[in-house]
Amino acid sequence: AAGKLEVSMPAVVEVEIGGTARLECNFYIPGNGSYTYINWFYVSADLGEEWLCHITGSEILEENTDYKGRLSVGEDKALSISKVTVLDTRTFVCQVGAGSHGEGENRTELHVYKVPEAPEITANSAGISVQSSDIPQIAQCVSRNSFPHPNITWHKNGEKLQPEEKKVKIPTTLTRESSGLYTVSSTLFAHVTREDRNSLFYCTVHYWLRGQSHTVESQRVNVTVFYPAEHVKLQVMPSSALVKEGDDIRLVCEADGNPAPVFSFYKRELEDNWQDLSSLADTTSGVLDLRGVNKSSSGLYRCQTLDLDDMRQMEKDVELVVNYIEGVHVKMEPSSPLQEGDSVRLSCDAYSPVALDYQWRDEKGSLVGGNQLFLSNLTFETSSNFSCKVIAPSVPGLEQSKQVAVAVQGKPRIVAISSPLYVRQDEVVNLTCKAIAFPRPSVHWNVNGTAHEYVENQHIASNLTVRVNHDLLRAGAMCRVSNSLGVSEKHIQLLDQKTPESKGVIIVAIIVCILVVAVLGSVIYFLHKKGKISCGRAGKQDITKPEARKDKIVVEVKSDKLSEEAGLLQGANGEKRSAADQVGQSVVHSPSPGPGLLPGLGAEVRSVGGCIEVMLCSSPSTPHPAWASIIHHQLSGGVMGGKGR
Repeated sequence: AAGKLEVSMPAVVEVEIGGTARLECNFYIPGNGSYTYINWFYVSADLGEEWLCHITGSEILEENTDYKGRLSVGEDKALSISKVTVLDTRTFVCQVGAGSHGEGENRTELHVYKVPEAPEITANSAGISVQSSDIPQIAQCVSRNSFPHPNITWHKNGEKLQPEEKKVKIPTTLTRESSGLYTVSSTLFAHVTREDRNSLFYCTVHYWLRGQSHTVESQRVNVTVFYPAEHVKLQVMPSSALVKEGDDIRLVCEADGNPAPVFSFYKRELEDNWQDLSSLADTTSGVLDLRGVNKSSSGLYRCQTLDLDDMRQMEKDVELVVNYIEGVHVKMEPSSPLQEGDSVRLSCDAYSPVALDYQWRDEKGSLVGGNQLFLSNLTFETSSNFSCKVIAPSVPGLEQSKQVAVAVQGKPRIVAISSPLYVRQDEVVNLTCKAIAFPRPSVHWNVNGTAHEYVENQHIASNLTVRVNHDLLRAGAMCRVSNSLGVSEKHIQLLDQKTPESKGVIIVAIIVCILVVAVLGSVIYFLHKKGKISCGRAGKQDITKPEARKDKIVVEVKSDKLSEEAGLLQGANGEKRSAADQVGQSVVHSPSPGPGLLPGLGAEVRSVGGCIEVMLCSSPSTPHPAWASIIHHQLSGGVMGGKGR
């Protein structure tokens, strides 16, 4: 065999439609001889051998017009076929001639393929009944444009389905298109059960490529399954144990059949009669709405279903309990009219099929008592509306309330007035009078004006707008509050309030007085310099004598009360002396200046009978001018009088 010509080729070459197939031809010539020719041809079952090309040296001769323009030979003498089609699925032969070494050949199977497109699945849209006598169609699966043709299998919930007599059928249709590609269609027929309402069906396309099996799966589909109801459920939404008066209740009836049956609702009445409530319900969805239920809504309710396929009826009952509170009663002891200082007891009671709690609350909502409320030492201020709140702890939101008014009667009591009130002449002011009483009192004023009344609980307030005149300022105003049980009065005092202008006049008068005294001091100083007036301990003069000179200045104040004289007996140094200390003294001299006096300024005071004589002068040793000290004496009620000499 070592001296024999050998030709080797791959047994199979696979190429996708439209691609290029490369057919290799390897040969061995003993002694490293060269070939004489190479022939490429294919074998057809109908036509036998069909030559493709003849190769001698560097010359290539194509002999088949069907492959014209699609053949090429490489340097290694391999034959390439471009743009392959399904018709190129043939056996190709490479024949090599080598002169004295003879002739040898080998062959390659060219397999052309086309990967199938993703399968398309279509489920039965009309729905399938579990009671169907014929095997119903579940779905259809189609795989297009493949070569060679693939196989299709069916699966349910991941498990492969096999044809089964009278239960499962899977017919398949194979179609070859004009392009040479195949379309495969497969249909699944099978009986279903109510459990298949959630089942998922799909198909799988199987094909071979390069010696290996490949698959493509379709989408999962679900089919509508019709089946009769086996169970009916009727429930109250929300839970019937928590239903209370005033709630909106929904009765929901559910059946496990498909399609849903027709629903009817009934309520049992007396003597086992049933009231048809279907007109109030949604018979297709099985819902009955009861709005604002009350005690009479309690009872037995029934839902009835009718399957239109087999006309079978089913029914279910439910008991509705509506919790309620009724007969809330409030009792007040004593029930007679209450006076200030009295006591009263409030009690509360009600009926309910469930346990109750009681709460007493005041107008502000504050908790003030339980089942009973005791109020002692009543006053107008404790008059109020009290509320008894009845609560069912086991039923959230179930409660009722009832109010009672505790009214304390009595004559009016004035609690506030605007007195004293500072006013000015011709000013418009508001006079306020506030009282408390029951029955409601009326307010009257003894002066004319514009009155406005405000009522709050047991209080009444009256505001009177008036203009201040002399009579109102002098007499004030009277507020009179009265009801059927008595009268109360209070006086409002009005006080004159000084205006800023009058204060200014007083200040101006004080300044004028200061200036007058200053002028007076200047005159004294001038007379002293002229020697008309001599001051000092050695030169005192009696200014009370009739023959006193006219150029002396003497101030005389008469008083009948020693206590009033004492207020004037103050030296220039600010030291006060009582009148008793002054009686019998002929002269009092203040050698040192007091507060507000200039140095060297002296004062002489002497008491003569009922008069007090005061002389102001400066010391002879003082060279600068002396100013007189201001002597101020307030005359009160005309008791004291003053005269200047």
